[in-house]
Amino acid sequence: MTANYTSAAGAAAVAERYRELLDRWPVPSEHLRLPTGEGETFVVASGPRDAPAVVLLHGSGSTTAMWMGDIEAWSERFRVYAVDLVGEPGRSAPSRPALASDAFARWLDDVLDGLGVARASIVGVSLGGWLALDYAIRRPERVDRLALLCPGGVGRQRWGILALALLVMPFGDWGRRRALRLILGPAPPVTTPEAQAFVDYMMLISEHFKPRRETLPRFGDDELRRLSMPMLVVVGGRDGLLNSRETRRRLAKLTPHATVRLLPEAGHLVLGQTQPILDFLRAAGPGDRSTGDQ
Repeated sequence: MTANYTSAAGAAAVAERYRELLDRWPVPSEHLRLPTGEGETFVVASGPRDAPAVVLLHGSGSTTAMWMGDIEAWSERFRVYAVDLVGEPGRSAPSRPALASDAFARWLDDVLDGLGVARASIVGVSLGGWLALDYAIRRPERVDRLALLCPGGVGRQRWGILALALLVMPFGDWGRRRALRLILGPAPPVTTPEAQAFVDYMMLISEHFKPRRETLPRFGDDELRRLSMPMLVVVGGRDGLLNSRETRRRLAKLTPHATVRLLPEAGHLVLGQTQPILDFLRAAGPGDRSTGDQ
């Protein structure tokens, strides 16, 4: 489990902090470990067993802990499966299958099969948004709805901010905090102990974890046109990693049932979407095609 870390001690420190956060999970849950073709995958399951299934896919350099502020609202009406992506700093296998292949789709097949889920809605962030799009394009029969925050693979990646973040990263806590701010963009002040605990956790990950650095494959027009399920996509106007306006433009043009919202002052970290995503997941029909700044 240390293959993607700078040291075994660093991997152990991140794992221990993750255990502490999972102990604070705000609703009753089950911890599942599923065998897949990419190795064991860790899932936190919450909500009624007979409710519609929702799968959560976090971003790069993160874990299922990112959903702790959302899970109480979402698990009231849905059976929510928060999945630790393989190759990331959670409890799943360190395997990093090729992005430019169907390997992640086959992995997610194994996850859903292991959960006994034939069809689900998917909520994804950044890399998790890319995985959700890739899966919906390849397996449309298994996806009810997509709710995506700053998904990769639509608008072009921006390398200038990432290069600057990598330059300042080695300069201790200041460098790591500056790098996270450059990557994630503006964020509101931390005002609760829970939020501070998660910020500290992300700092610890950035100190010890070695993230993926390859470019996310960009979906072609014909691939995006195949997305016929209802979609809610929220992007930040000040996203330093992805061209959000290109994301909005392409999805508005190519996807038939997409609601695309651009938040002008948000960065790559888009907050405050618990209720909008819940409303979208509960809706009976396709979303409207609102694409303006909101």
